[in-house]
Amino acid sequence: MDPVTPPTDVDPGLAGELAAPFPPITNGFRAGYRVRFDEAGPDGAMRISSLLRYAQDIAWRHSERTGFDRAWYAEQGLGWVVRGVALELGEPVPMGHTLRLSTAIVGHRRIWARRLCECRLGSGELAARVTTDWVLLDARGRIVRIPAAFGVAFENPELTEDILRVAKAVDAPAAGIELGVRGRDLDPLDHVNNAVYLDWLWEAREAAGGTWASTAPRSLRIEYLASAARGDTVRVELHGSPEAWTAVIRGASGVEFVRAEGRL
Repeated sequence: MDPVTPPTDVDPGLAGELAAPFPPITNGFRAGYRVRFDEAGPDGAMRISSLLRYAQDIAWRHSERTGFDRAWYAEQGLGWVVRGVALELGEPVPMGHTLRLSTAIVGHRRIWARRLCECRLGSGELAARVTTDWVLLDARGRIVRIPAAFGVAFENPELTEDILRVAKAVDAPAAGIELGVRGRDLDPLDHVNNAVYLDWLWEAREAAGGTWASTAPRSLRIEYLASAARGDTVRVELHGSPEAWTAVIRGASGVEFVRAEGRL
């Protein structure tokens, strides 16, 4: 039997390395991520929610490589929480392809930091740009100022703009579904993972059918307001049209967990 020729797009940097991908920002990290079979949908392309999972994972890998691993956070009683995400979507990513991811902290304010992650195909074309705003919480869940040590390790400018937000929908819902929080939705912190909310949004779009299910947005903004818990029932409501929509994910009591918006 003839040997199998390896794919030409395999990235030798799967282990990751410190880098400076977004000059003049000097803090940064890059690595390759191969899109697994279970991360792709029926169309053979990577699910959009997997982009959030990759962006979250490479952020942790960057932090660990710089000396701030999970043990450090546990000792300090601190932890980062995502408050806002903006996605710009480019070319679809086929199953089995190895994405080149680059990430860096590109700015901060007193109590939050902004991280940029670019995902590119082997050809160099942009698959996605993920901007994430994080806040730092103490052991009691209170927002705290970013320690000076982070400014030394992740040098970046102070921003003038506000943290990412999504406006509240004012019109009646066009469609919606109810879902229960399942064990598979929870991450090692026993929280519903950030990417799961995007999976729920896509389930609502598929349930709505028609152009809701078939129209793919080119940009997304997500604001995380609260966290759904184990055993909760959530309702996903879609407002507007498939071309320009706003969504809210709320609990049975009416508390809003997530607001999101998508545009062509």
